[in-house]
Amino acid sequence: MASARNFQRSRLMLVALLMIGLVGCASTDYITMREVPHNRLAGRLKLFSLAGPRPTPRTERLLRRFALDEEKPTVVLAGLSRQIEEDPQPEKLYSFAELAYIEGQRAIARGQSVEALEHFGKAVSHAYWYLFDPKFDHFRNPYDPQFREACDVYNGALESALRIVKEQGDLRPDRTYTIKTDDRNFSITINVMGNWHADDFDRLEFASDFEIVGLANRHQSFGLGVPLVAVRKSHEGESPAESYYPPGLSFAATAFLRVATPPPGQHADVNPSTECHCVLELHDPLMGKDIFVADRRVPLETDLTTPLAYFLDNPDFEQRKDVATMALLNPDRAQSLKGLFMVEPYDPRKIPVVMVHGLWSSPLTWMEMFNDLRAFPEIRDQYQFWFYLYPTGQPFWISAAEMREDLEEVHDTLDPERQRPTLDQMVLVGHSMGGLVSKLQTLESGDDFWQLLSDQPFENLQADQELRSRLQQVAFFEPNPSIRRVITIATPHRGSEFANDYTRWLARKLIWLPSRLVRGSKQLHRDNPGMFRESDLLTISTSIDSLAPESPVLPTMLRVPRSPRTTYHNIVGLIPKEGIVGRIAAGSDGIVEFESAHLDDVASEISVPADHVKVHQHSRSILEVRRILLEHQGQALAEMRDQQTALPASYGHTH
Repeated sequence: MASARNFQRSRLMLVALLMIGLVGCASTDYITMREVPHNRLAGRLKLFSLAGPRPTPRTERLLRRFALDEEKPTVVLAGLSRQIEEDPQPEKLYSFAELAYIEGQRAIARGQSVEALEHFGKAVSHAYWYLFDPKFDHFRNPYDPQFREACDVYNGALESALRIVKEQGDLRPDRTYTIKTDDRNFSITINVMGNWHADDFDRLEFASDFEIVGLANRHQSFGLGVPLVAVRKSHEGESPAESYYPPGLSFAATAFLRVATPPPGQHADVNPSTECHCVLELHDPLMGKDIFVADRRVPLETDLTTPLAYFLDNPDFEQRKDVATMALLNPDRAQSLKGLFMVEPYDPRKIPVVMVHGLWSSPLTWMEMFNDLRAFPEIRDQYQFWFYLYPTGQPFWISAAEMREDLEEVHDTLDPERQRPTLDQMVLVGHSMGGLVSKLQTLESGDDFWQLLSDQPFENLQADQELRSRLQQVAFFEPNPSIRRVITIATPHRGSEFANDYTRWLARKLIWLPSRLVRGSKQLHRDNPGMFRESDLLTISTSIDSLAPESPVLPTMLRVPRSPRTTYHNIVGLIPKEGIVGRIAAGSDGIVEFESAHLDDVASEISVPADHVKVHQHSRSILEVRRILLEHQGQALAEMRDQQTALPASYGHTH
């Protein structure tokens, strides 16, 4: 029996080392700069051909019809402008916008930014006129390829114009500036729409400049506007929630130019003339996927993934580099970094989903799931995602006690009057050891955990107030009533054979425990002789020790009462029985055996064909979490309405 157990330990050790080696060799880059920005018009208008850009065949036919096909570009635009004045028609407007865009590109190639800006302004305004003038409603055909081409010209010309404005240092929120052309002036005001505000914006980058390399999926939607990466800056007068934003945070924005106030006698939102008063709106795609223009719903062009990848590669994001290793090997240093982090504005209408990483990991491990879940409108409209970072080198029950305090603190900060019902519908998602940390937030300790240490009353403990309070927080706790669901993924509910004699010995040599824990343990033993019957629990020095199958804490967690308000779900990883690794790790995810990861008393459990490192990034796991969140959404709304809770007016509605 013992030899079989040692053989299993050796097998899991081999697989674990293989997985850790693969992770160690993985790239940490999430984004690269393109040599040339992505441009949907490049092929259609032959922007990069040796002969230079040229119009589409439909525009060439229109020019021949009005005998403008052999004229110089300036003559062509002037002639077409006269034709539009005499008899405005959608095809004329489109052709003018396309030709003006081409001339703007030619001016850029000549280094003439002022002239280019004029042409791009004309292209945007005429494409806008084509798309939104109600006089053309009868003729406008969204099934005509030219309609989509007009959208592309609008987006391409607006992006090109914004690039020039950015180079001039004028692309800043809450300001107005003027672009002068030969036949009109554009007065443009920049407004921020959504939960962000002008003080949050440090600078704007263009999503089309970047290629995603570190995330599997790039989530975009198609419509009108220019997807941007907005880099946040700290500022005076921040709200309490902003203290949870990590440094270097960037967020998604879409720029949309609205021709807001035309001259007298012209229909609103349409026909550009001598004076064009425009509003450049910076929209938050998380607040909604469309806007209203000229009494019609217009989808926004969005990119949620590029700003996330840009943030993860930002050197100002100090949690990124080496935090997983530091949090494992030196938990004392990691204490300054631990806590909750938000990567989007706090929204009191949305339910928090808190993602808790596992051993030798960090919030970065959740980015695949986060990126994919947020791509579902039904998820991002009702949920906000938070991340919990903790020192993974210390025993998991210490981390659980610290998380308990941190969750209480964020609730007090965001809702001191306890008037926001969404904060009482929280969902925790924990991977590996993070599942144990999460589950401990919802258990009722009673005396069970203290009795693992001693059969004497806690009141007999001799210790200073700080040490006494710290031990009490670990041994005695109530379920957090705000947590309504816990999803555990690849969690060693009964320990892991990876925590064997070899790894535990090595961990004790490598992991530097927080000095307060070491001193506290020695002090308790010295001042309380004979009180502790299970002194090993006080001297467990690392998280690896705490995950050993023989740890008495794990069966106690399975035995003690759980919160009746909390629903539990479980996801188990199983390496497919293929190849050498599949045969060696049969019946496990390579770190945790099925018997340890499996739970009977949960609302749902699925198995996913993935190893321990990748199981929470697998598409089946992501879809299962989505299913659970949708189920929870319906339950949460019903509960809050049944309790006659005063909901915010817009809660439960998409934006």
